[in-house]
Amino acid sequence: MSMQAIGLDRLRIPFFVAAAVLLFLVILVELASIAVLGTAAPAGFDPPTPGFGIRYLAILDLLLAYAVATMALGLILPRGVQGRVQGIVGLILSLLGLLAAIVLIFLALGALILMVTLLLAVPFGTIAYLAVWGDFPESAARITLSLVMLFKLAFCVCLVLAHQRFLQNKGLVILAAVSLGATWVVAFLHSFPPGFLVSIADVIGALVIAIVGAIWLILLLIGSILAVVASLRSVRVG
Repeated sequence: MSMQAIGLDRLRIPFFVAAAVLLFLVILVELASIAVLGTAAPAGFDPPTPGFGIRYLAILDLLLAYAVATMALGLILPRGVQGRVQGIVGLILSLLGLLAAIVLIFLALGALILMVTLLLAVPFGTIAYLAVWGDFPESAARITLSLVMLFKLAFCVCLVLAHQRFLQNKGLVILAAVSLGATWVVAFLHSFPPGFLVSIADVIGALVIAIVGAIWLILLLIGSILAVVASLRSVRVG
């Protein structure tokens, strides 16, 4: 569903802008740290985002950001021009994003294999594992995930308040639900296993998120290719 279908006159711009800002904050927290928002960090200390899972959530949320940017583009460009620009930009971004997701999958898989190998290599490997990954920063991760979930829920509310017809965009609704669900899964993986296994559970969650993101990017790539082909055909016919 395009912005033209919604109608600029019926779109509540302040809520749409608020939704975009909230999504930006989500990605900022996921990729940066809790210190970005000034939460309980000592002066001069900027702790990195804990673990793999929270950072990998940005894969899904960057896809959400692309969807929101596409909607905003519909406010500026005519429908025909928007379709062509969206197809070309989507093709480039989905291809680059897919390559990045594949790299991230292999990074998470490599970290998982290393962790499990060390953990099972009793006694020295286990000692090395416990020294590096045995103490997962669960408190920092909990604070970060709480902020992320709060901002995501606020983003969804603002988007619906901007216009209820956004709920008719099934792709957007499913992607937002997947993003929220993935955030909950990461939080669950941080709290369910024994403390010394949280790092492994966190990497497993990151690996699953990266795979889901790669699948979504493949679908976006296919859709972009079809859009570009359709635009080329329309130009030839014209």
